Amino acid sequence: MKEFDKFPKSIKKAVRYIKQDATKEQLEDIKKLIEYAIQTRLVHAE
Repeated sequence: MKEFDKFPKSIKKAVRYIKQDATKEQLEDIKKLIEYAIQTRLVHAE
């Protein structure tokens, strides 16, 4: 879990929300949003 401690507080809160409170529909929406953000960032990082 030491790697988890390296992330910002906002990421920790988001992961906690995903693990505890998110509905199945919210999980699908969150997954799409995160994947899109990562892909966009990777394209712009090149």
